[in-house]
Amino acid sequence: MLFQTEEAVQLPVLETMLSESEIQYLLSLINQSEDPASPSSGSIGSNRADYSVKERKLRRMQSNRESAQRSRYKKKKHLETVANRLNGLRIENQELKNQLAFTMHHHLLLSLENDQLLSESVALLATLSNLCAILSNSISS
Repeated sequence: MLFQTEEAVQLPVLETMLSESEIQYLLSLINQSEDPASPSSGSIGSNRADYSVKERKLRRMQSNRESAQRSRYKKKKHLETVANRLNGLRIENQELKNQLAFTMHHHLLLSLENDQLLSESVALLATLSNLCAILSNSISS
């Protein structure tokens, strides 16, 4: 066998996004595909070319399966990342809506207070004007 699963195999960590169990599964597939009566042993002879083509086709199919599995895994992780980001943005959007509602309410209260103060200012100016007129009349008489 090319790989012994019983031995502790230390593989370099690459950015394959595969878990240790997935790597072990792939190694077991490699070990299963090895056959002691392979064409390289020279025991088959005339079927060597045909077996080699079949073997290449099987290996290519297996490689395609593994590639598709990795692709599905990456797609799943990407979708999870996008879904998490979407949830975060929805939460942030709700918080911003709440802040906007609070600010608009505060603005309304300040506008009402401002209108009240303007009314008081007009009333006070009218009172001051009346007092000035009374004062002016009392001085001139």
